[in-house]
Formats: sequence, C-alpha cells, structure tokens
Amino acid sequence: MDKNAFSDQLQQDGFEIVTVTMPSGERELHSHPFEARALIVAGEITIATAENERRYQVGDVFHLQPGVPHTERYGPDGVEYLVGRKSS
Repeated sequence: MDKNAFSDQLQQDGFEIVTVTMPSGERELHSHPFEARALIVAGEITIATAENERRYQVGDVFHLQPGVPHTERYGPDGVEYLVGRKSS
C-alpha cells in the first residue's frame, strides 16, 4: 500500500495520524483505548491476540479495535509504522 494513499484514507476516516518507531524487543499484554489502523513502513511487528498471532512486514496493514488485549514483538531491526488512532 502507498504511504500517501494510506494517510489520505486515514484522514478521510477521521483518524489522528502518528508515526511510531520501536526498537527490537517485545511489549507485554496490553490494550489501547482507541481504534488503530497501521501501515508498516520499515521492519516488522508480530501482534498476538487471543484469536491469532500474525507477523506484519513492510506494506502490510494491521487493524485493532479499542480494548483488544494483545502483545507486540518487534523484528530484529525494530519497526516503524504509520498509524491512525480514533477514539470510540
């Protein structure tokens, strides 16, 4: 997915847009009070919920609803993603 087109779509859908960069490592079980839709622009991230675990790489998009417990594991080179956040 094109970064500019993704950003435009997020804005149209009412999301606040930020860029997140995380080093290699893990984040323990947590949740967010907002909906998140993100495009991976560098590196990789694995997100695990009660339903599944999936690795996202450059060009992939992930979507999490508010309040979904999950863990995050960042690849050997970390991860950078463009994310839209929208409160319910």
